[in-house]
Amino acid sequence: MTNLRGMVFALAITVSPALAFAAGDPVEGKKAYAICGTCHGQNAEGNRAMNAPRLAGQEGWYLRRQLDAFKAGHRGTKPGDTFGTQMRPMANTIAAPAALDNLIAYIATLKPAASVVSIKGDVAAGQKAFAVCAACHGQKAEGLEQMGGPGLAAQDDWYLVRSLQNFKKGLRGYAPQDTFGRQMVPMAATLTDDAAINNVVAFIKAKR
Repeated sequence: MTNLRGMVFALAITVSPALAFAAGDPVEGKKAYAICGTCHGQNAEGNRAMNAPRLAGQEGWYLRRQLDAFKAGHRGTKPGDTFGTQMRPMANTIAAPAALDNLIAYIATLKPAASVVSIKGDVAAGQKAFAVCAACHGQKAEGLEQMGGPGLAAQDDWYLVRSLQNFKKGLRGYAPQDTFGRQMVPMAATLTDDAAINNVVAFIKAKR
């Protein structure tokens, strides 16, 4: 476990993300968000029925990284990733960098209610498993930009479960250019079954 944690740290410090991005115009971003709101909710609160995660509360640098990954085909192109495949053409509607800045600026203004807990697990067991995750995502799952790890605590638990399952199945982190996604693959593999995934997610949400 110690060696694995050290590997995470070594990888992260060599591939630190850009620490800033241009400020956008939230008024213009609101116009672009109209199509996003169909699935992600008018307040970016997420919509499980549409398989769309919440965006509000997520770091702008992480939203940018994921949208860029969809646009570049580093995510949402693996057969079997139904929802990623649906998201890719949506990401491609945001063509200009300035438009992406605006969209992210608008999402940053949205403050929906806290997500509803829907996943049950052993919080104590999840706390032990999260020790590896904390190196990149923070002790409270608050996210660590310098390590490339997004915040997890504000995200819907069902989406966290699906994301971990997708990393384990090879539906995320498969593209050589997706440095941080590939870094997550061995981390997700430490969660050996669905119960272990539920446990760590239950702990993350307990930190909220």
